[in-house]
Amino acid sequence: MDKKYWHSVILEKDYCNGCTQCLSRCPTQAIRIIDHKAKIIESRCIDCGECLKVCPYHAKGALVSELSVLNKFKYTIALPAISFYGQFPEQYDMNTVYNALLELGFDEVYDVAHAAELLSVYENRILDKASVNKPLISTYCPVITRLIQIRFPTLIDNIIKLESPMEIAARAVKRRLVSEGMRMDDIGVVYITPCPAKITSIKNPIGLDRSYLDEAVSTEEVYYKVMKIIDHVKPTKQLQRATGKGIGWGRVGGQSYAMGIEDYIAVDGIEEVIKVLESMELGKLNKLDFFEGYACVNGCVGGPLNVENTFIGKNRIRKLSKKYGMDLPVDVDIDLNADNMEWDLPIKPMPIFKLDQDFSKALEKMARIEALTQNLPGVNCGACGAPTCRVLAEDIVNGHAKLEDCIFIKMGIGGNEDDC
Repeated sequence: MDKKYWHSVILEKDYCNGCTQCLSRCPTQAIRIIDHKAKIIESRCIDCGECLKVCPYHAKGALVSELSVLNKFKYTIALPAISFYGQFPEQYDMNTVYNALLELGFDEVYDVAHAAELLSVYENRILDKASVNKPLISTYCPVITRLIQIRFPTLIDNIIKLESPMEIAARAVKRRLVSEGMRMDDIGVVYITPCPAKITSIKNPIGLDRSYLDEAVSTEEVYYKVMKIIDHVKPTKQLQRATGKGIGWGRVGGQSYAMGIEDYIAVDGIEEVIKVLESMELGKLNKLDFFEGYACVNGCVGGPLNVENTFIGKNRIRKLSKKYGMDLPVDVDIDLNADNMEWDLPIKPMPIFKLDQDFSKALEKMARIEALTQNLPGVNCGACGAPTCRVLAEDIVNGHAKLEDCIFIKMGIGGNEDDC
């Protein structure tokens, strides 16, 4: 990596008791237990938030700004995540919710779902090009994009090189305000995020030298502040703009449905996504048009920084998609061209699972790992601090662990490294 990668997922060591709950759930084996405390290996972390969901002691958290960040800027714009649509009881329409954001101190609100429906149109144009590698892989979930970078680099050319709706919206609103005479430094675009990965993508944008977003606050914080005032809010502006095309992006499969394509796979849950990517890497899905993957169950509506139960939120988004219909609005404010939609920079692989730059040394390490794995008990208990026996073998070969870290070996149950 050219620069230090910033992570939003953090570990609060004072709360951690080394229970190992997070070990088996991490999809990139980025967690170890050392001296009875969890440790996150930053180069492997993809900020998926799985550890946040399973930690019973709340030792994992997300670095996220608070609403007081509005004081940093002269003019602030709220960009509510599309999953925001699924958080509020049905008696509150989203236009009232968005007007409540103005009451909280935002100067403007941009409906990110509106940007998503316009992106759907542009995506279809890309899909129709004969030169693209299929299946095209969505970049909507930044966890999946980073997962491909570090674990499935051979699939990088399949990634659709388009910005996410939040970046498209931020770019459009900032360019408009600057054209109206405002200074760029005075403008603060704040994303209301359902997950830590979106925060990370602001600090480490893919396809951009710098994100057009400035800060991110959690859906949870904003939700409770809105609910305190919403019964007294009288909408003065029409801020809700999206149709069902954009709103549906908040749940798994919504992006493909908005594009109107038939031959696609939409997968939620990081473990299931990995299974499909493995099949794709083996060339088993070459005839598929589009792949839409999400780290969270039910898509973004299942993000760990949301409030509502993921299945209730999914149901609400489904109803709202139907309510607002699928016809694009007349007031399209973003030109559907490459300058507004596509990445500025290429994406690079980050093969952190590579054993050695020297191919012969890598083969030697692989052979030793295989031998060590055979010599270990294979129970994957996590007592050694690694998620599996094979990962422990890798750590031993890379000099980060000892064979005696395995309690079975330490107790004399099993072989020793000399047997390898």
